[in-house]
Amino acid sequence: MHRCGNAQGLPSKAPDERTEPCLVAFVGAGPGDPELITVKGRRRLGDADLVIYAGSLVPQDLLQMCKPGTTFMDSASMTLEETHDAIMNAVRRGLKVVRLHTGDPSLYGAVHEQMRLLDEAGVAYEVVPGVSAVFAAAAELRSQLTVPEVSQTLIVTRAAGKTPVPERESLERLAAHGATLAIYLSVHDIERVVRTLSAWYAAHTPVVVAYRVSWPDQILLRGTLDNIAEKVRHAGIRRHALILVGDVFQEVRPHVRSRLYDGSFAHGYRDARS
Repeated sequence: MHRCGNAQGLPSKAPDERTEPCLVAFVGAGPGDPELITVKGRRRLGDADLVIYAGSLVPQDLLQMCKPGTTFMDSASMTLEETHDAIMNAVRRGLKVVRLHTGDPSLYGAVHEQMRLLDEAGVAYEVVPGVSAVFAAAAELRSQLTVPEVSQTLIVTRAAGKTPVPERESLERLAAHGATLAIYLSVHDIERVVRTLSAWYAAHTPVVVAYRVSWPDQILLRGTLDNIAEKVRHAGIRRHALILVGDVFQEVRPHVRSRLYDGSFAHGYRDARS
């Protein structure tokens, strides 16, 4: 059974076992490795008649998962209105559309405004989540983002730039928490990021700049707060990179363990052991 709905979570019709998939699906492509798309996302691609994708961010290998005769549109040069018109033209013809977004559609994309237009048009759609770069980077680094006694909070944010950030969410305010940080869309301004964080994090705090994580040309640039800006400049990284900050990224793992597998800790499935 599949429930087709809109951004308010309202089903387009009463769900039953015969409910068909929506004609429009927003699909998370993952960070780059074509094998990191979800099973559902791959299935939606295989069924699509039209795929609108971000050509500079979505690997071409993903398009090979589509059936013969599928129409492809690169959204890099398109406006919101143009992509919406293309979706609506296909829907009116009863065609299945996949709007393929890099990473996960919910994070630093433009899915909100597209869903709003579909809501206004009364067109039902679904969203298929994807693997975001922060999780792919943690996997490549063999790091855990939340380590007991080190950090139990992950803050996903970006530095203010062409797109403003609410003052209450400024990097200065978020840095005061001392939590693990995943900073998107900001590597071009690495010097300012470092200056801001240096007021709250020690100079030796580990920093990783993950460039095109999971792509064949990925770079995982390790450093510390006091030298990462120089390393980024030397590597010539200006875009397509994520900044990860925090003690959880130490190359020598801290000698800590969770309570979950501690024999002295009892929970609903295990008694405490001496």
